[in-house]
Amino acid sequence: MARNKKHLVIAIDGPAGSGKSTVSKRIAKALNILYIDTGAMYRALTLKAVRKNIDLESADLLTGLAHSTRIDLKEGPAGLRVLLDGEDVSSLIRSPELTNNVKYIAKVPGVREEMVKLQRAIGERSGAVLEGRDIGTVVFPDADYKFYLDADADERARRRYEELRQAGEKVNFEDIKKDVIERDESDMKRSVGALKKASDAILVDTTDLSIDGVVEKLLAYIKK
Repeated sequence: MARNKKHLVIAIDGPAGSGKSTVSKRIAKALNILYIDTGAMYRALTLKAVRKNIDLESADLLTGLAHSTRIDLKEGPAGLRVLLDGEDVSSLIRSPELTNNVKYIAKVPGVREEMVKLQRAIGERSGAVLEGRDIGTVVFPDADYKFYLDADADERARRRYEELRQAGEKVNFEDIKKDVIERDESDMKRSVGALKKASDAILVDTTDLSIDGVVEKLLAYIKK
């Protein structure tokens, strides 16, 4: 895919709990470019599907919905704003119901094709830091910089455990770890949008690094 190189595009991939979301936001802020939360776009479409009582097992209906939906991301005073057909749904897309249902949306080839088009359009418009599982391999294979963040399962589970505990939820570490391992396997075996390190991506092990340490490491590569 030929791309106008006027705007800087940075792809950050990795499994859940590797730190890619927090790091991506920090990198985008440091470089004064947009942060694109690809997962938020799927969540927004999931919200619309749930509102319309669409069968989440129907690939055809979900693909049709994706084609007729406008999703945009814009930077606001309080952070990234997610716009669904013009409505700001930034806070609505983080509910447990959507978290449980977004997997149905994300696995549909037609939906992913439409989301990739949107992500490319937004990235081309102003440059961006994008994070996900297939950014460097599918969405922007010619990104200016590609990184793959990883950490061992215990550490990623610990991070998720602490996040949920601080949010006031009662959680069990072993259950969280089991979920992390099962999610890794599911993400890597997806027929579309599978979790995969691009051959030219820089691998960064975040297991023993702080967020500041990871950000500094990535910025050092970018600013060489």
